[in-house]
Amino acid sequence: MPNTLELVLLLLAAAVVMVAIFRSLNLPPVIGYLLVGTVVGPHALGLVPASEGARHLAEFGVVFLMFSIGLEFSLPRLMAMKRIVFGLGSAQVLGCIGLVMLVGRTFGLGWGGSLALGGALAMSSTAILSKLLADRMELDSRHGRETIGVLLFQDIAVVPLLILIPALSRPAPEMASTLGLAGLKAAGLLTLVLVFGQRLMRIWVTVVARRRSGELFMLNVLLITLGLAWLSEEVGLSLALGAFLAGMLISETEFRYQVEEDIKPFRDVLLGLFFVTVGMFLDFRLIAANLPAVLGMVAGLLLIKCAIVVAASRAFGSSPGTALRTGLWLCAGGEFGFVIVSYVDGLALLPPELLQVTVATLVLSMLLAPFVVQASDRIVMRFVASEWLLRSMELTRVAAQAMNTSRHMIICGYGRSGQYMARFLEQEGIGYVALDLDPERVGEAGTAGDTVVYGDASRHETLMAAGIMRASALVISFSDVDAALRVLHRALSLRPDLPIVARAGDEKDMERLEQAGAAEVVPEAFEGSIMLASHAMALIGVPLNRVVRRIRDVRNQRYALMRGFFHGASDAVDGPDAGQMRLHTVTLPAGAHAVGKTIGALGLEEFRVTVSAVRRRNIRGVLPGVETQMLAGDVVVLLGVPADLELAEARLLNG
Repeated sequence: MPNTLELVLLLLAAAVVMVAIFRSLNLPPVIGYLLVGTVVGPHALGLVPASEGARHLAEFGVVFLMFSIGLEFSLPRLMAMKRIVFGLGSAQVLGCIGLVMLVGRTFGLGWGGSLALGGALAMSSTAILSKLLADRMELDSRHGRETIGVLLFQDIAVVPLLILIPALSRPAPEMASTLGLAGLKAAGLLTLVLVFGQRLMRIWVTVVARRRSGELFMLNVLLITLGLAWLSEEVGLSLALGAFLAGMLISETEFRYQVEEDIKPFRDVLLGLFFVTVGMFLDFRLIAANLPAVLGMVAGLLLIKCAIVVAASRAFGSSPGTALRTGLWLCAGGEFGFVIVSYVDGLALLPPELLQVTVATLVLSMLLAPFVVQASDRIVMRFVASEWLLRSMELTRVAAQAMNTSRHMIICGYGRSGQYMARFLEQEGIGYVALDLDPERVGEAGTAGDTVVYGDASRHETLMAAGIMRASALVISFSDVDAALRVLHRALSLRPDLPIVARAGDEKDMERLEQAGAAEVVPEAFEGSIMLASHAMALIGVPLNRVVRRIRDVRNQRYALMRGFFHGASDAVDGPDAGQMRLHTVTLPAGAHAVGKTIGALGLEEFRVTVSAVRRRNIRGVLPGVETQMLAGDVVVLLGVPADLELAEARLLNG
């Protein structure tokens, strides 16, 4: 039997390997933790025995998870989404629990065990689905909002379920009094904490924060979290409820985001340990013996849960396509299902075989969730006839906006950055078509007269309807790199010569976007630092012309397309810009020295001149490579200082 240090090293090594594999496969790491526990647990290799100490330590993972949920709990947010959260969300959770209780009672299962099982199966994965929504740019879509609203209600519903489940193990005569007493205790604790706790919490956290010690602040967060969890357990309730209340209290202070970052390492590590202990509970021999039941339960969970969500969504006025999409997104199991199962296991509410089948069902359904989501569009198109009409109407609206435009810009994303971009274009008299997936934003901006339509910029048909073949440029105004890469791939597959400007949150994303084909990438952090520096230099007395020149030099070094300018008759020959980098065009006639030669072979670097672009048959190629061969009729755009440009032009024409 390995000692404690060996056990810790074994679990860490197995967890690192498995989580790394699952991350590389874009699968949820929670499945990796579950498999680690299964392999090293008592039912497989037997390297780690099932012990109460490990189970109690793992409970702290649930404590910190519930604390994080409490931090996200916001009454204004709930009120803004109350119809979806409390309407659709409650219909989904109560519908699943009610149906499982009906089936459970039919097969002779106690109503307490049936309720607990229904609660476990009703949950969906907040971590998996919220990431998929963000990756697919569907957070603001109709089904995205419904999915987030239902997930929010599920997170809230865990709290009363964790209060109810311990009472369900009591004998029937005691159950009513136990539930009533637990309800009174919960109400009293909630009243005490919410009425008096918020003011005290704000004062106390502010006092600690003024000490300006990160160590002290972190210790204080742990004290509050574990202290309220202990208080909750002392009055006969769960540790998780106290942690949830602690998160709620801190969420009302200005230190919420700092606390969230500080608590994340504890939460992730301990929650990983919790899932490892759940995996140790899995017995593959029992699952193999009941494999038909597992597969049947997985199929039943996906189909029945999807049907419940579809019916509820339709009842709340959603279109058939939106309802089916929401159902497909929410049909799989989730992390809180394991939390509820772990409570049920300790109370012996369900037979061991059924618990094993339930855990296996949750694991398999979470593995299938990303694939179901990926296929959701095809499934909706296959089974919802009206979806073709709605998609056709959407494309018609996009095409109607772009029909009378040419040489226009396509703006992907109409948030703040996209709207500022549109204002600049309007002032210059340049046409544009903006695409966005937020229906409210599109409705309001469209009513105001902006040329914005609802559409997914990563779709082939949407870009075609927006007139990409006639557009002069495309701008990606959002900073989600993965989504931007999808738009880049789709746009360049349709128009390889189209100049694309992309926005990046930081410089680390620039290389990925540039390699994907973006003509220019604008990092927000870089631009913000330039403006901070320019204002600071101006305020301390640095001459304005020097500040402007410094900014221009820095930008020239960063942005290849912003280097230089075309000289005109109105530009002073001996002014301050006389020696600056400028652009100059040279048209190559038949018989010119450069015709038939590559840019690299021309040796323009000896004149300190670079080729900024080449225009050929009215198609402009930006930043051509050294292997690009010059043809008669090409317009070559050179970048350099005036004296060097003359030498480079002579080389191109005469050799």
